[in-house]
Amino acid sequence: MTGPDPDLHFWFDPVCPFAWLTGQWVRTVAAQREYTVQWRLISLRLLNAHVDYAAQFPPEYEAGHTAGLRLLRVAARTRAEHGPDALGPLYEALGREIHEDPAGGPPPERGGSREFAAQALAAAGLPTEPAAAVDDPSWDADVRADTDAALQLTGKDVGTPILHFRPPDGAAFFGPVISRLPDPEHAVALWDHVVALAAFPGFAELKRSLRERPQLPTSGARPDDVGVVEDWHGGSRRQHR
Repeated sequence: MTGPDPDLHFWFDPVCPFAWLTGQWVRTVAAQREYTVQWRLISLRLLNAHVDYAAQFPPEYEAGHTAGLRLLRVAARTRAEHGPDALGPLYEALGREIHEDPAGGPPPERGGSREFAAQALAAAGLPTEPAAAVDDPSWDADVRADTDAALQLTGKDVGTPILHFRPPDGAAFFGPVISRLPDPEHAVALWDHVVALAAFPGFAELKRSLRERPQLPTSGARPDDVGVVEDWHGGSRRQHR
């Protein structure tokens, strides 16, 4: 990204529902203010490369995380060929299909397919040639470099999303994780509290395990579905963050 540093670096994996919700919150803020975001790549599959999925996660997680990596390869090629500003529209198109489709979103095997990637690229107004990258592991190096850059800022015991405020010198942390979007009229005020917390040099961590499932059309969750939600994000099947 050329020119002044953006207000925020936002690392996302397209299959993470919590990253999607936080990202939509950020988009709401950016639409109401002059707030610039650089979207960056982080892979849950690479974060969990050392994990025995069969022992640590529910059965569908490995396929879902692998689909996310395949789509991040497409994002990496798109960025290389069309610039970093192309990632915002691409992530928006991917997330709409994965998380907002009332039919439940694509199954993992289709979500990581060339057909699905091409559909998202077209919806984002981008050329569809980068869809071929789903089957090209050479792009994993780019995804890993972005993932490593995020972990250098936060440490390893984190997941998605990771946010870096006022780079290069501002604070970075995992989260904020939300299970539902704030109303548009409250979104900016709530975000200001997050920014204020990030500006305090002594801020270390906020954490809870009891929370509701993400309120998305694909989750089937109700607002009263509150409990301990298994972690989609970090390096193991933890009951906490």
